[in-house]
Amino acid sequence: MKKAAEFLSLSLIFVLALSCANCAGHKAQPSKEAAATSHPWGHYIGGPPATTWNGDGRTMTLLRELRYTDPNGSVWVAPAGATVDGASIPRSLWSFMGGPFEGKYRNASILHDVSYDKKNRPPEDCDRMFYHAMRCSGVGPVEAKTMYYALLRFGRHWKFQVKRAKPLKLGHKMVARAEPEFPRAVAVNEEEIESARDWIRNAAPTEKEIERRAAAQFP
Repeated sequence: MKKAAEFLSLSLIFVLALSCANCAGHKAQPSKEAAATSHPWGHYIGGPPATTWNGDGRTMTLLRELRYTDPNGSVWVAPAGATVDGASIPRSLWSFMGGPFEGKYRNASILHDVSYDKKNRPPEDCDRMFYHAMRCSGVGPVEAKTMYYALLRFGRHWKFQVKRAKPLKLGHKMVARAEPEFPRAVAVNEEEIESARDWIRNAAPTEKEIERRAAAQFP
């Protein structure tokens, strides 16, 4: 009887140990998507962008979709067939980044170009996405924040959902036709950008602090 009891006890211990091992082996693992979403700068979906230069030597056509999810969960898409030329970033700012389609700036620049062409979101959101996408691509904090400040100050912005009335003759009556208003871009001030870069390097400001400083420069 004693040996039978010992055998039964050992059998129970073995079964419990095997059960625990199975639980550990089937423990749910975090998916790659969940891990990517938790990244502080968002994540790209798919491989690097594939592009081809067009015959004008100035524009490129996207051969494969580029998709980016920002830290807030918003999805930004540059579809296959989209044409980009870096024009959403004032040419005078290219010297600060070495060209919009070079190195780690490439993905962010493509997405920024497409978002500026569509104009279906506020320009400030597009500029903020550009900053997050730069950081996601590995651009350093000083460079990315300086470019973010420069775009907030000197970007080719539009007034999102702000309309102005334009007279339109309809039959015998004059009616108002709403049209989007596109304010002029502010001329780039390189000294201001250099000053902002020094401030960013020394103070390590947050996004909100950069936005407040940029807004304070407008009359």
